[in-house]
Amino acid sequence: MTDMPSHTLPSNRLSQLQRFVEEHGLPIFRGIEKEGLRSKQDFDIAQSNHPKALGHPLTHPLITTDYSEALLELITPVEASREALANRLEAIHRYTLNHIDDELLWVGSMPCRLNGNASIRIAEYGDSNIGKLKHVYRQGLGARYGRIMQSIAGLHFNFSLSDDYWQDQRTNSASSLSLMDYKSEQYFAMTRNFRRYSWLLMYLFGASPTLDKSFLNGETHHLKAFDNKGSYYQPYATSLRMSDLGYHNNAQSSLAICFNTLDNFTNTLKRAIQTPYAEYEKIGIKQNNKFIQLNTSILQIENEYYSSIRPKRSTKPNEKPNQALTERGVEYLEVRCLDLNPFLATGISPQQIDFMDLFLLYCLLKDSPWINDAECDALDLNFDLTVNEGRNPNLSLKCGEALTQIPEWGKQLLDGMRPIANILDASTKDGRYKLALDEQTNKVLDPELTPSAQVLAIMKQESLSWLEFAGELSRKHKSTLTDPKNPKALPDQSELSLAAHKSFEDAEQILAQDKLPFEEFMHAYQQQ
Repeated sequence: MTDMPSHTLPSNRLSQLQRFVEEHGLPIFRGIEKEGLRSKQDFDIAQSNHPKALGHPLTHPLITTDYSEALLELITPVEASREALANRLEAIHRYTLNHIDDELLWVGSMPCRLNGNASIRIAEYGDSNIGKLKHVYRQGLGARYGRIMQSIAGLHFNFSLSDDYWQDQRTNSASSLSLMDYKSEQYFAMTRNFRRYSWLLMYLFGASPTLDKSFLNGETHHLKAFDNKGSYYQPYATSLRMSDLGYHNNAQSSLAICFNTLDNFTNTLKRAIQTPYAEYEKIGIKQNNKFIQLNTSILQIENEYYSSIRPKRSTKPNEKPNQALTERGVEYLEVRCLDLNPFLATGISPQQIDFMDLFLLYCLLKDSPWINDAECDALDLNFDLTVNEGRNPNLSLKCGEALTQIPEWGKQLLDGMRPIANILDASTKDGRYKLALDEQTNKVLDPELTPSAQVLAIMKQESLSWLEFAGELSRKHKSTLTDPKNPKALPDQSELSLAAHKSFEDAEQILAQDKLPFEEFMHAYQQQ
């Protein structure tokens, strides 16, 4: 067996980071997009409309829906402070929970009780052209993959570094690239290393090893019965959400995107949107004279590409993501593979936020050669093995040419992050990054400390089904966050009330500005 590659970081990159942090403070910006199903008290998926008190889902900047009418998406602004980020996320949760009547916000990534595809109502965004387009796109997802797959929920972690930092690094590297191109190049380097090491996130934070039988919808599966109440599981799984049972699309396997360059990424997505796919051609674009998908290509739009991470750029009204990336480069990375932690009211802890800082900075500072096809396949396999068998003591992953087990490789990666933790802790002066690393190191050395193991352990100890376990936690978190005796339960949330009111005005304005019939608008949008 060959030696494993080194996981230490180049000393010059560490010293440059240290100098910048000492002179300017942390250059890190973060945002969170957190999904969660609305469920009834009996743990059935909610059938009600998106509550008006939460604003218009097309235009509200902080509260919207994802695939289904019941799948809320809570969005924080971009924050430089971890405390501000956590407080914002909690405040949005409090407001939301106070305005969904007796419904619950489901705490798990795998859903509450479903009753077939028809029980998952596709999200509505109003009568404007862009609102209709968002609805038809989701109709297409349902037609292509079934609505069941779209009922799962996750947490997206958005990460960026300041332009001052990028300018400093560009100067130090004597790069001849423009700042925009340099940033894009570096974000893609981060993304490649993320692909190499993201199995570690699935081990540490995967929290969906089990599900309710209603999610399986009578389909053939490889899971084992956990109890006689309809819970199924995989004994060593960390994240069924990220397995073939969750976000998976065979049509996209031909794309083989390994994030080597921005041009390759955008051109591959563009080709996929223009390339017909036989199975989707069979579905057709219209049914009973109503649109059921935007087109019959491999992808309807760029966002249909399922990946654990995406390079992103904020878009202008009616602008496509590819356009924004091509014209203005990468602005931030969106990490898309994180499960909701059901033990936490907002799905994520401050310590996990700190660890994500360390992990992503490690991905940036580590050498990141281009990924060839063979390595791309090996990285996919490592990820799949971890989501399905991550706590199996006999599991081996491929690291370079070597086979190694998670405790050994994970410990080496975490040790490689310690110099970054020391630099960041010198700025924050609270030792929190070292504590975050210590917490994850304990989980690497003892799989029983992982969220996926804890979910199964408590279900077993207390004889709870998945619905009972997640449902009771959903009730508990709602009670805690809305308890009038809790001084934080009803903070001044006039900002969110005003945003909800304004979102309806903005949606009306968008509708009034429509000039084209929807079919012409849809065609013009796709030709951009």
